[in-house]
Amino acid sequence: MAGKLRIAAFASHGGSNLQALIDGCASGQIAGEMVLVICNNRKAYALERARKHQIETLVISDTEFDSETALAQELLSQLAARSVGLICLAGYMKKMPNDVIRAYRNRILNIHPALLPKFGGKGMYGIHVHEAVLAAGEKETGVTIHLVDEVYDSGKIVAQRRVPVNPGDTPESLQQRVLEIEHQLYPETVARIASGELRLE
Repeated sequence: MAGKLRIAAFASHGGSNLQALIDGCASGQIAGEMVLVICNNRKAYALERARKHQIETLVISDTEFDSETALAQELLSQLAARSVGLICLAGYMKKMPNDVIRAYRNRILNIHPALLPKFGGKGMYGIHVHEAVLAAGEKETGVTIHLVDEVYDSGKIVAQRRVPVNPGDTPESLQQRVLEIEHQLYPETVARIASGELRLE
């Protein structure tokens, strides 16, 4: 792959997975550069994380547009202007517009705090996932990185790592252990993509 992979991240809140990717690029683990962070929430701490590393930020909220098409056009023009090659969703709480998915087919990654296809779909995010895992009496959970398509959490699985459910786990304790694995697996996976070892097509 010629030159560094140019990465854009989308986040809505704290952006701890964003931080893992920024650190991966900064350390050379990922042969890539985080060139843009887009948030739909101007209070997101993810914006602060990006600014600390002199990464360009944009706040683009669907509430500012009268249609999904208009939102998609704005996102696509911003991504194209920076020659973005890979989009990483890092706690992005909005559905990606279909026009963006089509334009970046097989180039949008999401990270999910369970072993998809279990515990995926609408409403399955954050602590809700871990509550559902415990309620179902699962012996293990994990982390899934998958391609984004038009249906929530249904795109091709790119990487998974298992995490045991311990006796006495609470949703919060389980979330913390899963998050540690997220912070390892996401940069490792993006590094494999950037190096050409892992092909998404």
